[in-house]
Formats: sequence, C-alpha cells, structure tokens
Amino acid sequence: MSISWAESYVGQLRALAGDRTLMFVGARAVVRNTAGRVLLIRRSDNGQWALPAGAMELGESIADCAVREVREETGLRALRVSAFALYTGPDRTSTNMYGHTYQIFTTAFQVEEWDGELLRVTDETIDAGFFPRHQLPGPLSASVPETLADLDVFEQTNRLLLK
Repeated sequence: MSISWAESYVGQLRALAGDRTLMFVGARAVVRNTAGRVLLIRRSDNGQWALPAGAMELGESIADCAVREVREETGLRALRVSAFALYTGPDRTSTNMYGHTYQIFTTAFQVEEWDGELLRVTDETIDAGFFPRHQLPGPLSASVPETLADLDVFEQTNRLLLK
C-alpha cells in the first residue's frame, strides 16, 4: 500500500523546509521481459513515459526502494535487483512542476528476476507496457534514454557507473 506524498519523507521534509533546495534520494528500475522489451510506466502527474522510480523512505534500503516502486507502479514483484549506475552532483538539480527544487541522487537498478501480472493503471500511473528499445513511446522522460544507454555500458564493462 502506497502512502500519500504529504505522508512521505520527502513530503514531510518539504513542508518543513519551504522553498529550500532539498536532497532527494531515489531509485529507478529497468525491468525487461524475455523478449528484451523495456517496461515503461506513464506517470499520472506529468503524462510522461518513464521507468518505475521514486523516493526512498526512512527505514528502507535503496534496493528496497526500487523493489517497492516497481510494485507500487506496476504490480510486479522484483525478486532480484542489482545497481548499475549512480546519478549525483549539482548537474542533477532540477525544479519540478510544483516549483520544488531538488538535488537528486538516484541509483539505477536492473531487475534481474520478477514475477506477477502487470497493472497498467495504479495510483501513480495511467498506463504501462513493455516496449522495444527502438520504439519507445512519447512523451518520454529524459532519464530513460540515458539510463538505458548506461545499462548497456554496464553490461559491457560490469562496472558501476558514477555520474
């Protein structure tokens, strides 16, 4: 069961911090099916197609965050995940559609094993599906091409990317 944004750690911190730039720690997950198609969700807040992702909550690990976000946004159960990239630094600072500015620290995970039935609509999504890499839908979140390219590099080098 997902909690509301206001109840989340980031939501509570935002209420206390006002307009200050906050650090945002999150996870992003690449889920592929046996045909190699990539799972994307269409976000209900901005209509963009994106990888399952979200903020880490107090009391959970970053890997647990990835697993939880996959479950909340797709209904799928991530059974085995591994990190392949870390996105950090001041170039990762952005202001969202609500006027909130965050410096984002994201860990990208590949979901190596999963099960369950895909839910196309959830509390956070208006659609979801598996897509071939060369036919990704739009509007597409800018993080998707970068993350998929970084996964390609990781799979060739077996070295965690630090960006």
